[in-house]
Amino acid sequence: MKKKSASTKKQWDRGSVQALRRHLGLTQSELSRKLGTRQQTISEWETGMYRPRGATVTLLSMVAEQANFKYNAALNKKKS
Repeated sequence: MKKKSASTKKQWDRGSVQALRRHLGLTQSELSRKLGTRQQTISEWETGMYRPRGATVTLLSMVAEQANFKYNAALNKKKS
């Protein structure tokens, strides 16, 4: 199994966050409770005001994989 380097992370955009939430059959409030964040944060991600970052990116990816959600979150490779 190939490991991803620490400098490569999947980036979630507004469409993929909303698609995951709908795939899970959750409201914004329900997803926010599942992720341990505010409902307003989910709304801001889905409108494109902000993007998930840090540990939340990893958590979203884990939730997506567990739910067999096929997503195309872009890979962001940081320059060394």
